[in-house]
Amino acid sequence: MDAEEFRRAGHEVVDWIADYRSRLESLPVLAQVEPGWVRERLPAELPEEPEPFDAVLADVDRVVVPATTHWQHPSFFAYFPANASLPSVLGDLVSTGLGVQGMLWATSPACTELEQVLMDQLVAAMGLPESFLGGGVIQDTASSAALVALVAALQRASGGKWRAAGVDGSETIYVSSQTHSSLAKAARIAGLGEEAVRAVPTGDDLAMSADALEAAIAADVAAGRRPVLVCATVGTTGTGAVDPVRAIGEVCARRGVWLHVDAAWAGAAAVCPEHRGMLDGLELADSYCANAHKWLLTAFDASLFWTSRPGGLVDALTILPEYLRNPATESGAVVDYRDWQVPLGRRFRALKLWAALRTHGLSGVRAHLRGHVELARKLEGWVEADPRWEVVTPRTLSLLVIAVRGDEAATRRAVESVNAGGEAYLTHAVVGGRYVARVAVGAIGTQERHVRALWEALRAAV
Repeated sequence: MDAEEFRRAGHEVVDWIADYRSRLESLPVLAQVEPGWVRERLPAELPEEPEPFDAVLADVDRVVVPATTHWQHPSFFAYFPANASLPSVLGDLVSTGLGVQGMLWATSPACTELEQVLMDQLVAAMGLPESFLGGGVIQDTASSAALVALVAALQRASGGKWRAAGVDGSETIYVSSQTHSSLAKAARIAGLGEEAVRAVPTGDDLAMSADALEAAIAADVAAGRRPVLVCATVGTTGTGAVDPVRAIGEVCARRGVWLHVDAAWAGAAAVCPEHRGMLDGLELADSYCANAHKWLLTAFDASLFWTSRPGGLVDALTILPEYLRNPATESGAVVDYRDWQVPLGRRFRALKLWAALRTHGLSGVRAHLRGHVELARKLEGWVEADPRWEVVTPRTLSLLVIAVRGDEAATRRAVESVNAGGEAYLTHAVVGGRYVARVAVGAIGTQERHVRALWEALRAAV
């Protein structure tokens, strides 16, 4: 494909994406196919001879779109949002077109320095602690952020010996029953195993108890264990619960334990000053993450990770073979982001985030976030006015957890009915052993009429 062929096919692709986004509302949100549906419609072998790009797009329409769950649909209320705004799609296209492999500063100075500047700008835009300046990096997901935080915490807890000696079986990390599963996976990958993970009790609000955390750490220390990391969550996946960051941070400070704060979804809301109270005490954290690809208008994947201890992170992860040596690295004047993550290679992710933030402006981002919070507030009012339904846990930002009063089976039927109908998609959680419905408002095109239609469909199903 030469430049002119690319130009023609590229216009077709952009037109296709624009048409797809325009007709999203007419498509079922949840893919209406059975396992094996895609396989049955694809040839068993790759073509021997070249095919035109038109044939690829034709099969996207024929096979891919019908078997896609449409995360950008305005009636997508499941999990958490995945805001692939069109400016971020264009930024991603530019990044892919450049074809940068940004493992070192030397392999693309712009890839490194734009990311550094952008992450520092976001510290100011989100009201984050100044201790995070110079400590920002874009990971792929919050799972990777949790893993690198754990590795840095292990290096710190071992007095710098973890990289050479590994773990000795005495290490412990602390989460709650509401913490994302990525922390348990990180413990497995780092060689700690699930036995190292402590589930700290929560209160009625499903937030981690700082007093229970202190007691758990004290018991482990008395038993000869080595506390390594605590993960506090701001906006848990199940219910949006907010752990008390300040109280937990004070425990960690007294005990010399690394505090990682996971705000993968809710962290975006810090762009709005009125929501920054959830992060009170963040200056006590050693690391923090918020996913731009959830609610910050940026196509997957882009997880914002900051640490106030970048030297410890680099110390834990640096390996410098001869073939990566270069004058810029040897000078010590640059950052090589390969030392801030698990993989060696890295994409130019900052471009899509930069494109989204510049074309929306901070005022546009705030309007985006505030609009979703207001829609969830309206849904909350409708639920409270219906005697058959109830709000199960306090609303957090744009996440609402609801259920049919006294009838768990009816709640399940309502969720399954809505999802089967294809007009909307939501997921569930279990709170206190009870099946409940989660409504996460956050898709870019969601308007009040979409939330109203969801609510009417839930009511009609019981």
